[in-house]
Amino acid sequence: MRGFAEWDVEGSPKEEGKALRRRVPRRAHAELDLDGSRPDALRSVQESNRGRIPELTPIRVGRMAATPFAFLRGAAGLMAHDLTRTPMTRIRAQICGDAHAANFGLYGDARGGLIIDLNDFDETVRGPWEWDLKRLAASLVLAGREAGADEDACREAAHDAAGAYRRTMRLLARLPVLDAWNAITDEELVSHTDAHDLLGTLERVSEKARANTSGRFAAKSTEPAEDGGRRFVDAPPVLRRVSDQEAAAVAASLEQYLTTLPEDRLPLLARHAVHDVAFRVVGTGSVGTRSYVVLLLDHRGEPLVLQVKEARPSALVPHLATAGFDTPRAEHEGRRVVLGQKRMQVVSDILLGWTSVGGRPFQVRQFRNRKGSVDPAALAADQIDDYGRMTGALLARAHSHSVDPRLLAGYCGKNEELDEAIAAFAVAYADRTEADHADLVAAVRAGRVAADLGV
Repeated sequence: MRGFAEWDVEGSPKEEGKALRRRVPRRAHAELDLDGSRPDALRSVQESNRGRIPELTPIRVGRMAATPFAFLRGAAGLMAHDLTRTPMTRIRAQICGDAHAANFGLYGDARGGLIIDLNDFDETVRGPWEWDLKRLAASLVLAGREAGADEDACREAAHDAAGAYRRTMRLLARLPVLDAWNAITDEELVSHTDAHDLLGTLERVSEKARANTSGRFAAKSTEPAEDGGRRFVDAPPVLRRVSDQEAAAVAASLEQYLTTLPEDRLPLLARHAVHDVAFRVVGTGSVGTRSYVVLLLDHRGEPLVLQVKEARPSALVPHLATAGFDTPRAEHEGRRVVLGQKRMQVVSDILLGWTSVGGRPFQVRQFRNRKGSVDPAALAADQIDDYGRMTGALLARAHSHSVDPRLLAGYCGKNEELDEAIAAFAVAYADRTEADHADLVAAVRAGRVAADLGV
């Protein structure tokens, strides 16, 4: 059984990967050939706003208009459209679908430790591994430019991300399968990727992440209630109270959520009671989707906050179909997100699950689970390539859970041909994104689209 990978030649996975180079030369990944069917920036943003809460879309547009990197973060569908016009090996993995540089971060495990990994899976789907790597590389160029790094440093970050991906895949291919599954522990990550310049930044982020808990959020965002519990305090437009009917529907959906959890998690949640529900705006690409925070308290009044976040169909699906990939409709979009996340991460949130509210699919997870992230656009010029190597290695580890690393290692090879091609693509796509961002900003200034630039 070959799992998620699809290929046509015979032989060992490594030799099959090598043989694919004849059909899709590694240097071909530098190509970016956009045609007249490409939607312009404004039309792309408007199409991606369909189905979102109308009064929140100006916030989304405003956040995307902030910088070219922010535009890329909200434009996963537009980039997927463009990637269908690029060379593909046709090897499929469970991909993040939105593997830009800001979608890696720290989060807590069940024992209080911190994990660093991909941490956003709204767009996850089975798809071409190259799409994740190219999105990561292009985002590093944009983040580096925003941080003030020179063009050589930005290109090097993209080059090094691809190189780390390739070298990590080769390492995983040589290990016994069980060892490879959990390889490159967080303690080894800096040394493995030669990211020593990032140590100080990672330590500062880790310190903040340890304090980023449900308790801290509840202390800032709730007040005592008449019944002795606590309730959320309005902080518009980011946090707002909802009607009793809406809150009751969200709270009732947790019954279905419980059925999606392993049985050993149920006693933990049974020792908490729901006290309040509020609506909270999140993210850049996610703005305008329905997202709630649910306050639960234990017998001591200690809080646990769950996020109940709408799960829309992956923006990649129509473009995968255009590229000739079989993309069966998800049974439940929240389930798609949760299972995709579990397939890619070494350790996942122990309370991940899914539910439906008012007929809409949602994912459920812990909120503020000691999460922390590096802002790649705020890194020093000599750190962006370190960050590229670290994220490239993490992406390889994530992909290796659903595709045989020997296959990808065979294709990627020993030399830097793939690295050079990915870097060239990344620079070209960053240039295209800057032009898209400029078009969106022009549309905002001309009043063609509403944008809240202050949130």
